[in-house]
Formats: sequence, structure tokens, C-alpha cells
Amino acid sequence: MTQLLIPVVVAGALGRMGAEVIKAVLAAPDLELVGAIDTSPGSEAEDVGERLGLGELGVALSSDFEASLCLASQQHSGVVLVDFTHPRVVYDHTRAALAYGVAPVVGTTGLSPEQLQDLASFAEKASMGAAVIPNFSVGMVLLQQAAAAAARFYDHAELVELHHNRKADAPSGTCIKTAELMEELGKSFNAPELEEHESLAGSRGGLRPSGLRLHSIRLPGLVAHQEVQFGGLGERYVLRHDTFDRAAYMPGVLLTVRKVRQLPGLVYGLERLI
Repeated sequence: MTQLLIPVVVAGALGRMGAEVIKAVLAAPDLELVGAIDTSPGSEAEDVGERLGLGELGVALSSDFEASLCLASQQHSGVVLVDFTHPRVVYDHTRAALAYGVAPVVGTTGLSPEQLQDLASFAEKASMGAAVIPNFSVGMVLLQQAAAAAARFYDHAELVELHHNRKADAPSGTCIKTAELMEELGKSFNAPELEEHESLAGSRGGLRPSGLRLHSIRLPGLVAHQEVQFGGLGERYVLRHDTFDRAAYMPGVLLTVRKVRQLPGLVYGLERLI
């Protein structure tokens, strides 16, 4: 019996992550690229493979997000959207995908807790699977689990995330997710021992209600890096993860694409799938 291919539409197809996703989809024997969306000037109707130097693929680029989803859902069943676009459009993209019966796999960060809750409710009403994944790296999932375990033993911790200088949101969704996992214990961190004063606003990073502080660094040459530093009496415990190539995210992306249609609703975080 011939296995049916999973049809995939990639939004942000000409971006660095989008291009990696397209390469990974093309290399996967059970996936099929059926749509490519990007708003880059001069790319309309151009073959996405030609634009990325992969040769002709027979998939034309489009800047019309909803029209692309509509066409894909009319021509194929069980379509999955992989979105690596921009924080200002990701909520509308995810909601539109669900409305068209296209299962969204969202790697774009910047969704607020309220937006996530709204999308979860919408996915449940639509009886659709959806996945919002702040970080597709298996190594990062392991770091987050280690950070959550270490948080039981340390009362002082700060998080530092470092990304390339074209990342639009700060702190990163991955860093926020790590803090959330640490906060599931319900404890407070970094009890003040004196009244601090910042001579330059923001020097001590962003302060969460739990007391955790998050610091963001943006520099060219970086890809994605994160540290969680714990301090105790006479010691420091540091967890660090470094991504040097976006190919590191592809196993997690493909895993999510293969599982998203079977999900009962919206799932937040790769750790919920592995």
C-alpha cells in the first residue's frame, strides 16, 4: 500500500529558517512541498526552488497568505503549514490556518499568553491539531528539563539568551518557555538582599513576577544560544546550549509536522511531543 505524502506549505519560505525547512521537506520521503509563501519584493510567482538555488520544484512563491492556504486545502487533504515569519503576523497566520483546516506548526515566536489561549480555544472548537514550538532543538528541550529540575534546589537563577541581530522579539520565546518551566514549581527566585539601583535602565534585565531575570543579547555572527545560571553558597551551576547551524532544528520540525494532525488541540513546546 502506497503511503500518502503529507502536504506542506512553508510561510517565510525565503528566510533562513524557511529555506532550511524547504530543504528538509524535500529530503523527507513522506513529505511533499505544495506551497511557498513569502513577501520579499520581486519574488511573486517565481519558482521557490530556483530562488533558493535548489533547481526547479514546480512550486511558485506567493505573497498572498490566505489564498495560498485556500488553494493548498482545495488541492490536497491534510495540509500542514510551517510558519517562520514575523511576530506581528504570526497570530493572524495561525488563526487563518485553523480556519482553512490547515494544521499549523508555528516556529515564529512573539505570541502573548492571551493569544496562545485564544488560539488553543479556536483549535479546540475547530477540532484541529496545532503546535506552537518556541524552539525545535532536542538539545534545548533537554536543557529546559535540566533547568526545571535544578530550580528545585536553587533559589537564585538568571537566564541569558543570545541571538543574531535580525531577531525581532526579545526576550526569545525559548527563554520565556524555559522560565515558565522553572516557575511551574510555584516558588520565587532571587529574593532581594538590598535595594538595587540601575544607573542605566534595563541593566539588570527583564524581571518576571517570579523574580527570574531574563537578559537578551543581539549580535551579528550569532545563531541561537542560551544560558541558565544558578547561584548557591560557594558555587555556580551553568546550563548552556549553542546552535551553530539552523539544520539542528530540522529533526524537531519534521517530527512536529508528522504529529500535528493527530493532536487533539494546540500543543505548546516540543517537550510535549517527544
